[in-house]
Amino acid sequence: MRTHRKFQEAFELIEKGYRYQRKGAIQQAIRIYKASLKVLPTAEGHTHLGWAFSLQGEYKAAIYECYLAIELDPDYGNPYNDLGYYFLIFKNYEKAISWFLKALEANRYDDKHIALFNLGRVYELQGKWETAVEYYYQSFEKKPSFKDASYAVLRLQALLN
Repeated sequence: MRTHRKFQEAFELIEKGYRYQRKGAIQQAIRIYKASLKVLPTAEGHTHLGWAFSLQGEYKAAIYECYLAIELDPDYGNPYNDLGYYFLIFKNYEKAISWFLKALEANRYDDKHIALFNLGRVYELQGKWETAVEYYYQSFEKKPSFKDASYAVLRLQALLN
């Protein structure tokens, strides 16, 4: 029962930190995410902390948190996608692709449309527009309400014609 209480407390803190993060209060979010990790280290806590660090441009810290998240829960897909995104920012496209593909393989990842979209971004940046369109389209198929994917498909198809 004690572990359940810690789990609940940790996740309530993550949610609180996320509310601060959405308001732009990144330092407060970081403080709360760290408090969550003191209660109970979770993959979600490390991933959110990494995300907050990335919003401050602290990508090395963000990457480190993602590795900790994966170590705690290799089935949780969000840190794989986040790592792909960070390597995309550094223009290390091959590493980015490998992390996005790992996100797609993760058992516990509800936002696979995001990893597919990000793969499209990588291939678009590499000038591989046809492959990019394929991934954007897969992203749109996975989640038709994801407007970024539908716009990307239309934009690149127009450029290809």
